[in-house]
Amino acid sequence: MPEPVKAYGDTRDDGMIQLSFTLPVPAGPKGLEAGKLYAAKLGLADIRVACAKPAGARFTFFVVYGRSAVAVDLESLAGVVERPVSMSRTQVDAYLTRHLGRRVVVVGAAVGSDAHTVGIDAVMNMKGYAGDYGLERYDMFDAHNLGAQVAAEDVVRQAQQLHADAILASQVVTQKNIHVMQLTKLVDLIEAEGLRERVLLIAGGPMIDEKLAQELGYDAGFGRGTLPRDVATFIARKLVERRGVDNEA
Repeated sequence: MPEPVKAYGDTRDDGMIQLSFTLPVPAGPKGLEAGKLYAAKLGLADIRVACAKPAGARFTFFVVYGRSAVAVDLESLAGVVERPVSMSRTQVDAYLTRHLGRRVVVVGAAVGSDAHTVGIDAVMNMKGYAGDYGLERYDMFDAHNLGAQVAAEDVVRQAQQLHADAILASQVVTQKNIHVMQLTKLVDLIEAEGLRERVLLIAGGPMIDEKLAQELGYDAGFGRGTLPRDVATFIARKLVERRGVDNEA
């Protein structure tokens, strides 16, 4: 059985971590000791303060190092989804041509009151993100980016009219769990229209993960660092899987 893992600093399992935080105390000797005490109360030992700088007249920003005794049992993470390595754009196009034989229709939007399009644009727009082209550039994707502040009803209407295979719902704003409410509303509408069995539902955003997405009734959740190829690969493999076709690239 694998042993629990600890944070790594200089040597394996030494438990060394770096932590930053701000306290509402003036910078100075008393503030410095307050920072050390705060880190100690978090359970750190061998605390070293690397930075204690003023962050305004009565605030201090700290960067501290310390040793943590906390360990993580990897066996407890058995339910975490590990997706296969993402295919390149040309590989996804070839895979869909071979196994599906038609273009995949995708509708995406920042749903509800969310006005942030950075995430949905990064995945869908032709220029993509970090050198990885978006779905609009794929030969085998017919991508429709509806933009920001799109009502859930309009997303469903467009998905019906376009006979969408997948819907990408982006949520950046999370205050008072507004992202959960808006994502839930979209699922409810899709189920009410009888579309859930034939449409892939994907949620995305900086605070979205696989666990939350599945709890809300989505097929997948993509968070920070997601590249267009990650989403494209998931859609391609899932659609082929649903057809009962050999899912090997």
